[in-house]
Amino acid sequence: MISKFIPLVSFKPDLRSSRGTRIQRGFATRFLRVLTLILLDAIALTLAWKLAVFYGTPLKSPWTEKSSFLLLILVVEISIIAAQGLYNAGTHRRNYTHLIKAVSLSELFLLLIAFLYEPERYVSRSIFLLFWLLSVVFICTTRLIFDIATKRLRRVGVIRYPVFLIADTEDQVSNIKLIEKENCYNIVGVTEASSLDRDNREKTLEFLHKRGIVEVFVSWNAIKNRLYISWHFLSAGITLRILPTEKEVLPPKSILWIIGEVPCLTIPAPIIAGSSFLLKRYFDLFCAIILIFSLSPILLLIALLIKLDSPGPVFFRQSRIGLHCKQFKIWKFRTMVTNAEKLQTALEAKNEMKDGVLFKLKNDPRITRIGKFLRLYSLDELPQLFNVLVGEMSLVGPRPLPIRDVERFQTTHFIRQEVLPGITGLWQVSGRSDIDSFEDGVKLDIAYIENWSLWLDLNIVLKTVKVVLQKSGAY
Repeated sequence: MISKFIPLVSFKPDLRSSRGTRIQRGFATRFLRVLTLILLDAIALTLAWKLAVFYGTPLKSPWTEKSSFLLLILVVEISIIAAQGLYNAGTHRRNYTHLIKAVSLSELFLLLIAFLYEPERYVSRSIFLLFWLLSVVFICTTRLIFDIATKRLRRVGVIRYPVFLIADTEDQVSNIKLIEKENCYNIVGVTEASSLDRDNREKTLEFLHKRGIVEVFVSWNAIKNRLYISWHFLSAGITLRILPTEKEVLPPKSILWIIGEVPCLTIPAPIIAGSSFLLKRYFDLFCAIILIFSLSPILLLIALLIKLDSPGPVFFRQSRIGLHCKQFKIWKFRTMVTNAEKLQTALEAKNEMKDGVLFKLKNDPRITRIGKFLRLYSLDELPQLFNVLVGEMSLVGPRPLPIRDVERFQTTHFIRQEVLPGITGLWQVSGRSDIDSFEDGVKLDIAYIENWSLWLDLNIVLKTVKVVLQKSGAY
C-alpha cells in the first residue's frame, strides 16, 4: 500500500530549499579575512606607489598628479589578484608565485590602459619599475605577516572553524589526525555514518545547527552510497567536505580541496542557503499567473470542445504522489472516456513499458478524439498551472506519478520524490513517451536533481516548447 511511503510528520520542504533563508555558516569570519587581505594589499600598493613616485625620475603626468589614478591602480591590481583566486582560503592566498604573476600582469594591464588613454604621458621607466618591484615585495611581505599572525592566533584557539566529523568507527582516528594537520579547525564532535541515514538525517542537521557547526567532514565510505546528502548540507548553509576522494566519482557541485596534503572533495555552502530555490518559486508563480491569464481564451475553447466531443466532466482529477510521497490531486483536461481507470486493468497486458512500473499504451482505445489532439501538443497539462499556484507542483521537475505506479517503486526510485514534481522535466524533453524503460527515466530525473540550477530549469522550459511544437514522442 502506498500509505506506508507517505510520511506522517508535518510538511517537509523541497530537497533544494532551506527552512527559511540562512546565511552561510562562518560567512562573517571568511568575509573579515578577505576584507583584511584586501585592505593590506591596498595599503601595500599605495605605499609602493608613493615611494616609487618619490624616488623615481619625475615626469609631468596625470598618473602622478591626480589621486583618482591611484584609485584606478588599486582597483585594477586588487581585481586581478581576486580573479586569480588569491583571496580564497587555505593554500591559495599563500601561493606567492601566483601572487607575483598577478601583480606583474596587473602592471602590464595598467601600461596598456595608460598607452590607450594618453600614449605620450604616463610615468617614467624608473617609477614603473620601482612600483612593480615594491608592489611585489610589500604584498608578499604583508601576506607573510598575515599568515604568521593567523597561525599564532590559531595555536591559542582563535580564528578556528568549529567542525564536525561523520565517519565509520574504523576511519575516525585517521580522519581526525588528517583534519588536525590543517591547524584551523576545532573538532567539536564525531559521530558514525548512520547519522546520515534517511531516518536520522533531520535530527543530525538540527543538532549541527544548534552547535553552530560551520563545516562538516564526512569520510568517503560514509557518504558514497547516500545520494543527495550534499543538497541537505547546501540548504542548511553548512560547507561539506568529503575525504579522502575517489576521483572516478565526483558528487555534483563539488570542488577539489587540499587538507594535510591529501585531496578531498568540498561542496561549499551558498552565501544565502535556499535563495536559488526561493527564486525558482517566485518564477513559478509569476509564469503560472501570466500563462493562466494570457491563455484563458484557449482554456475556455478547449473546455467547450471537450464538452461537445464526449459526455463527462471537462477536467480530470487524479490522485498523484508528490513531494515526500504526499498525495495530491492533479488537474488535467479530460482526454479519455469517463471510466478510463476501470478499463486500465483489462489493458495491463498490453503495457508497452518494459519494466511495467509505468503504464504506457501508444494506441490507447480510451482516448477521445479531442483528447488525442490535446495530448499531441500537451495541452491537456495546462490546468496543472493551478497546481503550481498552490505549491503542489513546479513548472519543472520530475513528473508526479499515479499511486499504481509508485506502489511498484523500488527503494532507489523514491529519491525522485524528494523534490517538487513538475509539469515538464528533463525526462520529458529527452524523449517524452518514446522512453520505454522506467529506469532510464529515473536516471534523467536523478541527473536533473543532482545538477539543478535556475538556468537548467529555464533551458528545460525552452526545450519543452520546441519538443511540443515538433510533436516529438507524443501520444
